[in-house]
Amino acid sequence: MNFCIPKKIIFAGIFLALFVAGYPLDSVKAVSYGDVVTFDVDKNFDATARTKITATLVKTANNLYFYIEKPWWDSQPQVKQAEILAGLDNLSSEFDNKIYPTLTSVFGTEWKPGVDGDNKVTVLFEAMNSNEGGYFRTTDEYVKIQLPDSNEREMVYLSLDHFSNPQLKTFLAHEFVHLITFNQKNKIFGVEDSTWLNEARADYSSTILGYDDRYESSNLQQRVGDFVRNPSDSITEWTGTQYDYASASLFTHYLVDQYSISILIDSLKSKYTGINSINYALQKSGYKDTFAQVFTNWTIASVINNCSIERRYCYLNQNLKNFKLGPALNFLPLNGNVSLSVTNVTKSWTGNWLKFIGGSGNLKLIFSSLKGLDFKVPYILEDSAGSYVVKFLALDKEEKGEIDVNKFGTDYTSLIIIPSLQSQIYPSDDIEPTYPFSYTVEVTGSTPVGDQDLIQQLLNRIATLRQEIARLQGQGGNSGGQNFCSQLNANLYFGMLNNSDVRCLQEFLKNQGADIYPEGFVTGNFANLTEAAVIRFQEKYASDILAPIGLFKGTGYVGEQTRLKINKILNGG
Repeated sequence: MNFCIPKKIIFAGIFLALFVAGYPLDSVKAVSYGDVVTFDVDKNFDATARTKITATLVKTANNLYFYIEKPWWDSQPQVKQAEILAGLDNLSSEFDNKIYPTLTSVFGTEWKPGVDGDNKVTVLFEAMNSNEGGYFRTTDEYVKIQLPDSNEREMVYLSLDHFSNPQLKTFLAHEFVHLITFNQKNKIFGVEDSTWLNEARADYSSTILGYDDRYESSNLQQRVGDFVRNPSDSITEWTGTQYDYASASLFTHYLVDQYSISILIDSLKSKYTGINSINYALQKSGYKDTFAQVFTNWTIASVINNCSIERRYCYLNQNLKNFKLGPALNFLPLNGNVSLSVTNVTKSWTGNWLKFIGGSGNLKLIFSSLKGLDFKVPYILEDSAGSYVVKFLALDKEEKGEIDVNKFGTDYTSLIIIPSLQSQIYPSDDIEPTYPFSYTVEVTGSTPVGDQDLIQQLLNRIATLRQEIARLQGQGGNSGGQNFCSQLNANLYFGMLNNSDVRCLQEFLKNQGADIYPEGFVTGNFANLTEAAVIRFQEKYASDILAPIGLFKGTGYVGEQTRLKINKILNGG
């Protein structure tokens, strides 16, 4: 599901003359069943970091050549080979009748006949890393005199592990869009699109083709699940993780729902790249909104998803109509004056969803960051009737601003802020820097309540929280009774927010039983209840955790000794 970019293309003047008429260097090479070819492959995706493999041509179709690693293919019994060939018949039929005509009608064609002068696309099946579905190399679109490890053909790579995977057609469609993109962007305009947009466009192909219409086990369902687990992932920074795909996918679905597929098409067929190409496409279609406004609206839609408030604050895709992201929760004491100060960090074009509940009185939230940055901070107030009001925090030149909410806890039951940094307009494919932002929440003027009233308010808050957690777990993020990971590798401590390792810790503590973690909340926030549960766990296993470092009481800090015990239990020890 990735594409590879050559670091440097060496242009040789002697060969330019041979391409004056747009004609390939060599004539089309005859191919026939059983031909064995040595291919250059990308070691970063290959299962054993190989750079070359030999493969056998096992099938020629109308638009495709299918090659399979020779040693692997030769080792398969005839029955298995026949089964694979039947599957490739179905895949080539799907490509001829649906994938190719649909995607080329939307985005345009691949380079045809291309660098090899052949109209067919080569599909190479090789053993890949377990988390890979396929990849594409722009290197192959050049002749060897320019890039010696080019295979000099239009081709894509798919994993051997996915012959029986229903998603195989999705992987093929995804990589084929990269082939189209090379022709429509690289070859025609001589520019390389930003990786995040290149991947987002390719990933959206499964929705274009209708493969996501049946939501269960679809590519879209996987993206939603990953997004719920780690929503605060920059959509423009690309490291190739499932979370990169998830955030880019959800944003792209919102973009196309609200502004039409023409935005993806026009951004592709332009000399601009990344954010600038989206701005160009929006302007071409007559929209006044910029990428920044679309991004801000998307962050709001992801948490309230309610068309009745405003059409721009919801997803229009039917499979996403019930989706609502659960913000990181901040609990404010229900009685007495409250003061909470937190400093966090973020990257450009990253959503940060923070929700405040509890408290009773007049709430003041003070937001601040560094002068010269460009934060946008929409906020959402939920009243006692469950209705939402969307507003925007005005920040001064010092990047500071205040929100005042009277009668918080009575007239208004929650506050959600969604700060996002929007300073970087020309994102690179390198790791982006992080920048701090801070918020202080104060609740004053609370009205004293009796014990019974306070208990009832607490019970109401707990009931609401349980409902929210149950909803999130039902969206594909996490199913009860399963851990988010099999090992904790980092120290964890009070105050950490929206952290996947904290979620893993909380799920683990929940599975230890009510005597350890009776509340059972899995939020990703390391707050008082999680700290208390860690202390109970540490004291239950004091001989393994506390005694070796000379302690008698739990600390609530998940350090080396605590992690060793947790990891041992997680792995069946």
